[in-house]
Amino acid sequence: MDLELRDRVYIVTGGSRGLGHAVARELVADGAKVVVTGRDGNRVTEAAAALGPNAVGVTVDNADPRAAPRLIATARERFGGFHGLLVSVGGPPAGGVADTTDAQWRTSLDSVLLDSVLLGSVRLARAAAGELGDGGAIGFVLSLTVHEPAPAMAISNALRPGLAGFAKSLAGELGPRGIRVFGLLPGRIGTDRMRELDSLSPDPGLRRAANESEIPLRRYGTPREFGRAGAFMLSPAASYLTGVMLSVDGGARHGF
Repeated sequence: MDLELRDRVYIVTGGSRGLGHAVARELVADGAKVVVTGRDGNRVTEAAAALGPNAVGVTVDNADPRAAPRLIATARERFGGFHGLLVSVGGPPAGGVADTTDAQWRTSLDSVLLDSVLLGSVRLARAAAGELGDGGAIGFVLSLTVHEPAPAMAISNALRPGLAGFAKSLAGELGPRGIRVFGLLPGRIGTDRMRELDSLSPDPGLRRAANESEIPLRRYGTPREFGRAGAFMLSPAASYLTGVMLSVDGGARHGF
């Protein structure tokens, strides 16, 4: 299937590692050019080099109000413009309802969520919306906690749905201009973040086995599988898909 990505340009925040990098890799493999970002300069440089000449890295924090104009300017200077944005950021710290303190909630709301995850994402999307034309796409890497609460993820369970609601609202506003907006909801994908969550169990091996047994496909997804889904959703091949939250979870979600 031709995704029609050749010579299209995408900005991928959090593209130096994890799921953001997986999507960036698949975009480049299908002929697109990417601007990848991250907060660790060395990691960003290494990630861009690994992606090849059709990638450029920018060290930036989504929480920085200057991030959006800087990334858009980089895309224009290096590649002549851009066609889409994927916002991928780290999630709030893990923890159950009973053992998550007021201080942890405040820290997440004041910095992790408000500045980087929520406000940073909103700011990036708003800037992209002002620049994109017909055929543009804006995506958010969220979580299955948008639909179903996950164990030991109290803050994410409470806050991820808010960003999904913003994406849905934005899809309605931008649809008449031909700009699509969507969310990607990863389930248990084999990333560093997933290994971190598994490490919270006294016996990570047993926890992973139990989790895999609950997935209809009986295994964790791979970053590449997630990356392919992300590349498709950003591509012109998905031109009639907007306002959707795509679960990439191997069928683990209990609802429709």
